[in-house]
Amino acid sequence: MKKFFLLLIMSAIIQPVLAGLHEERMIQQKVDNIGTRILNCNKIQKRIVFAYNQKAKDTWRNRNKTLTSRQIIVFDELYKSTQTDDEVAAMLAREIATVMKSYSGMWGGWIDSAQVALSSKKFETVADKRAVDYMVNAGYNPLALIVYINKTCPQRHQDVIARHNLTSKRLARIYEYITYKYPEYLHDNEYTNNEHYQNFLLTSVDNRRKLEEKIRTKSTDEVDYE
Repeated sequence: MKKFFLLLIMSAIIQPVLAGLHEERMIQQKVDNIGTRILNCNKIQKRIVFAYNQKAKDTWRNRNKTLTSRQIIVFDELYKSTQTDDEVAAMLAREIATVMKSYSGMWGGWIDSAQVALSSKKFETVADKRAVDYMVNAGYNPLALIVYINKTCPQRHQDVIARHNLTSKRLARIYEYITYKYPEYLHDNEYTNNEHYQNFLLTSVDNRRKLEEKIRTKSTDEVDYE
């Protein structure tokens, strides 16, 4: 009888552990498959690896591995915000764009890596646009990048002295880029009924009016988004 209860206790302990390991393996497989698809479809010839880490925190030190080791760490706190393969692709494509910057320039990209780390505001818009291109080339919907950023990036009070652009500005520039380069995704918009995309539309009314005015007047000036 004691052995029976001991087996029940051991089973109750081991089964959740095994279930957790199985889930981690499945997530790692998904991340590897989507990430590698983006690399292959964009003919990226630089080595980049992906690692799902359930325990790692989204800190500057951990993110720095993206630039120094070309290892993209998928943090569980961010992965939980993805609901579709398109959104996972958005998360990975954005990080791949950052890694690729570290491969260019002098001394194996160390100078460019330092610029990205210290002046990320300058490279943020470029990396966002490149992520859109990566997604489209790999067959993913670039509007998922808007949805992913809308869910995971908070809105700061200002960006005048900040290292990053206001999230509202990032989203507006991504939307503008898609409008001009990939308008078919807006015409046949599968995200029309997505609540997070609807929230973006709701909170970007003023910025989208500015874009509409730019299109109407055929202006080539940069829009002053807020």
